[in-house]
Amino acid sequence: MGSPGKTTEHLKEKVRHELIEYGINVTYLALVFGSFTAYRRLLLAAHDIAYTNYGVALIEALILGKVIMVGSVLRLGRELEDKPLIYSTLYKTAVFTVLDAVFRLIEHMIKGLWHGQGIMGGLVAASEQGLEIVLANALVILVAFIPFFAVRELGRVLGTKTIWELFFGKRTAP
Repeated sequence: MGSPGKTTEHLKEKVRHELIEYGINVTYLALVFGSFTAYRRLLLAAHDIAYTNYGVALIEALILGKVIMVGSVLRLGRELEDKPLIYSTLYKTAVFTVLDAVFRLIEHMIKGLWHGQGIMGGLVAASEQGLEIVLANALVILVAFIPFFAVRELGRVLGTKTIWELFFGKRTAP
């Protein structure tokens, strides 16, 4: 068994790594959700409707970033990691899109409890959004997750340091 000092250092390094990963996840998701919020704002502005819910995009990114971290800890979507990357990428995209949908339902149930409507009241409110809105949100998440998990899968196979160097490292001319 390791010494207490090494255990503390290991724990600090693990927490640091998790926070960096969470920050990267949230940054990507905030950019995606922010761009869709800007699109929605511009589209509604054409009809003289004000829409400035950029804070909601950031909160959604913070929550979904945590959902991704929880799903990763639970080892969701790892069944196809020995297959070509396209399979594991698309599989993880589908699994985490479903996980997002489950967390959105839980969110509505909690909102129902918070507003004194009960769990079923929250689910009724969620169903009143309309199937089109639910499917549109799921489609945005699905499409956003494809490049997200593609890069993560490349990092898993090649190493995150290699991916970081490829994207952000200094390049020499060929």
